[in-house]
Amino acid sequence: MHSRLPRHHRLALSTLLALGVSCVTAFTFAAETYTPIVPTMGDQAVTLNGHDLTIEQIVSVARYGAKVALGADARQREADNYGLLLEAAAEGVSVYWFNRGTGDQRETVLFAGDAMATENRPKVEQEQADSFRRGARAGFGPEVAEEEVVRAMMVVRANAMSYNAPSPQVSQMLLDLLNKRITPVVQSRGTLGEGDLAQLGNVAGTMVGAGEAYYQGVRMPAAQALGRAGLKPIQPFGADENALTSSDAYATGQAALLVNDARLALEWADLIYAMDLNGMNSSITPLSAVVQRDRPGKWLNWDAARVLDMIRGSYLFDADPKRIIQDPESLRASSIRQAAAWEEWSALKDAVVFQANSSDHNPAVRVGLGPQDSWELATPQMMQYYVKGGVLSHGLHGYIVSNANWDPYPMANKLENFVIALANMDIAVMLRIERFRNPFFTVVAASDVLTGLPSEDNGYTPVDLQQEIQSLMNPVAPFGSALESTVEDLQAQTRVKVQRARAAVATTLDLLGLDLLRASLWLDVRKAQEPKRSFGPAPTAAWVALRKAVPLKVDPARVSAESNERRAAAFVKVTPAATFYARISSPETDR
Repeated sequence: MHSRLPRHHRLALSTLLALGVSCVTAFTFAAETYTPIVPTMGDQAVTLNGHDLTIEQIVSVARYGAKVALGADARQREADNYGLLLEAAAEGVSVYWFNRGTGDQRETVLFAGDAMATENRPKVEQEQADSFRRGARAGFGPEVAEEEVVRAMMVVRANAMSYNAPSPQVSQMLLDLLNKRITPVVQSRGTLGEGDLAQLGNVAGTMVGAGEAYYQGVRMPAAQALGRAGLKPIQPFGADENALTSSDAYATGQAALLVNDARLALEWADLIYAMDLNGMNSSITPLSAVVQRDRPGKWLNWDAARVLDMIRGSYLFDADPKRIIQDPESLRASSIRQAAAWEEWSALKDAVVFQANSSDHNPAVRVGLGPQDSWELATPQMMQYYVKGGVLSHGLHGYIVSNANWDPYPMANKLENFVIALANMDIAVMLRIERFRNPFFTVVAASDVLTGLPSEDNGYTPVDLQQEIQSLMNPVAPFGSALESTVEDLQAQTRVKVQRARAAVATTLDLLGLDLLRASLWLDVRKAQEPKRSFGPAPTAAWVALRKAVPLKVDPARVSAESNERRAAAFVKVTPAATFYARISSPETDR
């Protein structure tokens, strides 16, 4: 009855049943294999101000262990917002998820008057402490297996939380968890992609010592992890559960990792295409100024110029009576497909950066705005949420209002747009690999020029990978389920969308590894045909580096158990194409 569970889960379950332990309470969906980060940037620091956090900075913290600090302006903004929150309750202003409930309890009065008053403070402290402890149990497995995903979520939240009203202790603890490398155990499912409450609730649990966490990659009770790092569980207050968990940081953090990895894939796509052109003895006319000026498009022209520059100095610019006038469409149109993917990548990057540097929180807290600043702010409806200012806010005034800022559009749309463009690029990549098998295009067979070549794969793998990518490109159908007594009736499914996009990029890198392997074989062929041939500095450098990792011919007595295809794919994933060709300005960077 349990045969579909992973083997180690079946063994664990069998042991528990043999001991008479209830599997309902004792069995957990643990991560199959936890992948801790390697903190190679632990000596670097990123200052968070809520305005200009970059993809590169998110990756440096999430994947490479860079430290974080909250900028002075951001820290002051949080303090002012927190003061306005406390003042609002004292003035009798209704605040969602503070002195009023949440969801279908939005009109339920949780307490009246000053939260700091003797009769209210213990109640608020207890409610917040209970909420944080419950957070450790939130969500549904399996657990997130990559430390970088949890850290990406936390750094995105720490940055955008500066627009909200966390208590000083919650704000500082989030920074401390990152800097001490205490990474909460987080459940991968249980969010509908509009407010990642469950995943950030898991972080809340760690803050009060509930549940489990990894301390520098080693799993232990959260309270023990805090102790190892010299920290104590906090006492949350105010609207801290709301301030920490009302956010799309789980999806946004993963989207930032996606944007970073997708750039690496697109850079390799351009360089491998340049190698393919050399390997096919291609006509370079589609990249020429004749064609590009006939179809002026900034991304189209940029990618063509980029690939053309990679093959500058190649033998392809020499006259060759054996060179065919026109290549298969998969080679002729590859620059077009890749340019289109770059354009969608740029749009996705902009959307993710915007999402990470703005408030995706409900309610919105805005210090300093008054009825004189906009006509609707002076209406009776909006004046219900105006905080005049007093002792608790240090005289500052402002508004706290309900909203739908956690609806993660346009980022959710851009995720799917990019995957569609990527899949259309990958079709050309897959077909390029196949065309090299046909002497109709190559004019000569590789075995006619080189002897003792390793046996080729049967051609199934590139098609299989492309079919996998194709299955990931179909948009997730829009859906809404009326939850919380029908108050919450839209879902963005961002968790599903970003995880599918990350899978598409990872599989694209595998496919590009196969393309690189085939391109390198044909560079070997073209060099053997004419040793004086040049391929251009970048293709040559990538070819030489690949051959060091995956030699053309291997001593049969030393054959590796790992196939050349897998070794080439691994090479692509750990070796940036920028190693061989410097990044140049693009329409994205020139704006």
